[in-house]
Amino acid sequence: MAREIIFYQNHFIEFYQKQDEKVKQKIQYVLELIKQVDKVPEKFLKHLTGTEGLYEIRIDYQSNIYRIFCCFDRGKLVVLFNGFQKKTQKTPNDELQKATKLKQDYFKSKKLEL
Repeated sequence: MAREIIFYQNHFIEFYQKQDEKVKQKIQYVLELIKQVDKVPEKFLKHLTGTEGLYEIRIDYQSNIYRIFCCFDRGKLVVLFNGFQKKTQKTPNDELQKATKLKQDYFKSKKLEL
């Protein structure tokens, strides 16, 4: 059971391009895991409580924490939104709001395509 991963707009790509090579490798590793593994451990992919279908991909590398917001579409498609480096325990509200808006925009744009 392989999942497909797509990027909505260019937020994730801009975030990814700013990372150093080792962080990029770790991101690629976790994305491959999400593609291939049926039940992804919460250590790597976690549903955000209080959100409608919003998940965060969790990447830890050398005591740095990175998060990439995403959602599922039709079960097998993972849509990536924005990513950021986490500096505190709490997820920054502006990043969460941005991801929520991107998710809404993504599903609106899909309806327009039909």
